[in-house]
Amino acid sequence: MTTSARASRTLLETNTLRFLCSLLIQGGTRGEVCRLLEPSVFQDPLRRVVFEEIRNLGSIDSRRLRELLPARVTNRGFPDFDLPSFLAPQEITEKEIDQLFESALQLLGLSHPDEDAHHD
Repeated sequence: MTTSARASRTLLETNTLRFLCSLLIQGGTRGEVCRLLEPSVFQDPLRRVVFEEIRNLGSIDSRRLRELLPARVTNRGFPDFDLPSFLAPQEITEKEIDQLFESALQLLGLSHPDEDAHHD
């Protein structure tokens, strides 16, 4: 994988996790996206663990998710995990949420390459 492809993939994974942790999305939406994404699509071990813990927490409120996530990721072997810096920038506008959602859709396409990413 080239350096630019690796950087692009890192951004895609990070933006997807920022989307899933956003206060602007409902728990049910998060749960549905998590159900459709395969953990193996996250190439970075930390990002994969963060995703797995988000998925394991289910459709809870975003604020509660943000409270519980750091300890859960730390318990999975990442003692220096810092959620605020991981999700930086913290504030997401409605325009940015669309861009972050697009990242999630792109990862979804990588998660299920033989299927159309749009499900009814």
